[in-house]
Amino acid sequence: MKLIKLAAAVLNQTPLDWRGNQANILAAIAEARAQGASVLCLPELCITGYGCEDAFHAPGTQRMALQILQDCLPFTKGLIVSFGLPLLHQNGLFNTACLVVDGRILGFVAKRFLAGDGIHYEPRWFKAWPAGVQAVTTVGDQSYPLGDLHFDVGGVKYGFEICEDAWVANRPGTQLALKGVDVVLNPSASHFAFGKIEIRKRFVLEGSRAFSASYVYANLLGNEAGRAIYDGEAMIATAGQLVATGPRFSYVNCLVTSATVDVEATRMNQSRTASYEPRLDVSAQDLVSVGFAYPEREPCNQAVSQAAWEKSPEIKEEEFARAVALALFDYLRKSRSNGFVVSLSGGADSSAVTCLISLMTHFAIRELGIDGFLAKLSHIRTLQGCKTPEECVHQLLVTVYQATRNSGPVTRSAARVVAEAVGSEHHELDVTALHEGYLEMISNALQRELTWDRDDLALQNIQARVRSPGVWLLANLKGALLLSTSNRSEAAVGYATMDGDTSGGVSPIAGIDKAFLRHWLIWLEKKGPDGFGPIAALSVVNTQDPTAELRPATSKQTDETDLMPYPVLDAIERAAIRDKLMPVEVFRRMVLHFPRYQADQMGIWVERFFRLWCRNQWKRERYAPSFHLDDENLDPKTWCRFPILSGGFDVELQELRQLLAKQ
Repeated sequence: MKLIKLAAAVLNQTPLDWRGNQANILAAIAEARAQGASVLCLPELCITGYGCEDAFHAPGTQRMALQILQDCLPFTKGLIVSFGLPLLHQNGLFNTACLVVDGRILGFVAKRFLAGDGIHYEPRWFKAWPAGVQAVTTVGDQSYPLGDLHFDVGGVKYGFEICEDAWVANRPGTQLALKGVDVVLNPSASHFAFGKIEIRKRFVLEGSRAFSASYVYANLLGNEAGRAIYDGEAMIATAGQLVATGPRFSYVNCLVTSATVDVEATRMNQSRTASYEPRLDVSAQDLVSVGFAYPEREPCNQAVSQAAWEKSPEIKEEEFARAVALALFDYLRKSRSNGFVVSLSGGADSSAVTCLISLMTHFAIRELGIDGFLAKLSHIRTLQGCKTPEECVHQLLVTVYQATRNSGPVTRSAARVVAEAVGSEHHELDVTALHEGYLEMISNALQRELTWDRDDLALQNIQARVRSPGVWLLANLKGALLLSTSNRSEAAVGYATMDGDTSGGVSPIAGIDKAFLRHWLIWLEKKGPDGFGPIAALSVVNTQDPTAELRPATSKQTDETDLMPYPVLDAIERAAIRDKLMPVEVFRRMVLHFPRYQADQMGIWVERFFRLWCRNQWKRERYAPSFHLDDENLDPKTWCRFPILSGGFDVELQELRQLLAKQ
């Protein structure tokens, strides 16, 4: 047997935070050493941070990345460590993994397949490295090999698949296997999406099986740059078996997961595979070799542990709670804000945001302890001295109910009950005078009375807008983040008032649809996250029909009366926006999915959706930053681009009307 100990680090990095990122890297190296590992894989672009965007093109970014790399070299004595950083070569910028052995740079492997879809924009900054090409690059006064390389370190061969490289059909690991590579390192920056972890597990396991190798996967952790969330699981597999995994959604800065693998076992497994045909014509430029003394190891039992919540049948509900809570925590500390302010209407959306902040606090304190929690938020002076999660929530969260004449006792009571359940600092404000002052001012200017029959939408909008200045004032006075409470279903059809309920610096739930959000609130009321339990007070919210409560009570306004049933709206959105179907195609799919509705009614809803979608792109462009949660995001800056001005599907909707007329 030839036993070596491999390690994967997950890091909570921040773009361009040079010393903070370096501290996390050095902590990972120290922890890997403490665990007895010989090999450590760090995440993709861990030195700069993955989300630097156009700052990748700043010469200073390249200089600082190389300086941090040089500063880290002395700490790698006796270890094999891969670092992620951008590297400029022949005026092309490449996303590279630098393999360092015993304090010396051995070479740079450049990413071959760039992520350019969805939230990823790598081709804007980086060049893809061609297969089979090697070069020599200069760093300082030293020259190093660069490109499509693999390494022989002390008789053990290492190769790389850098994140997206493993997601494509022609993955580099296929050629690495023919070269007899023993260990494949995958430094990644793979953003969170519901259920995505299962895809990652499959390519890690299949890579280790098909390549007859050991496979090390290291991801980023937390809310790195504002929108993307990284769940941070590390994985180590060998010969098709998962031998170690790390926890997801952790609140620490650095986690190291390690496992011992038998290199001889994977080699012999490959030798027994009849279809395996080794490449015997490998060029000398393709392989970089160096001596290295691995410590002797004894066989050991290794069990893969998994958190109880990851086995839950409500895995999506659990992931949503943990992903958004972690994203809010990192946004709070990295923006150095003093807390959160939520305009709590007593409805589903604002109640969900309020509960997520409570979950954030409890999750973080459970993992970090109260002292660790306060240390990570040491910039919030008013928080210091708190002894319990409840005290921390009260210091971090301000909720505000803002009433007008059209507000009812049900929502006022619901807001108060939810605020008391989570322990926020709660205020009830009456903005009726402000509202009526605007109405009187404009009525006098126009020299006519404003009426619901004539001015419905404008009267609704001004009521929502007068709530914004006061809650912004509160947020400013506290140095806190004002959270917008709009959801994705509202964003799709513009069912929100700009500079009203969309006001805020962050929009935590703008990436999730209303149908799921309502389901999640019922789950949170009845069951809640594993180890946390339910928030029973949400029953006062879950028994209501969602309403903007902007018209007089006699109108019995509800969201679904204004729009359509939310499950229908969300299904139309997926068909039209995610699947790019035209109105007639969407209509036909909806008729099959919702047979309980009449065809003519469904036709009205489909046309309404397309009209509202096109009309409201400008609103989506102005939404506060939201968190990416799945591949149905509508954020125009990171996922779903659509023209602000368009033809509005006029011809396609005419075809739909003609089809309905024939039925």
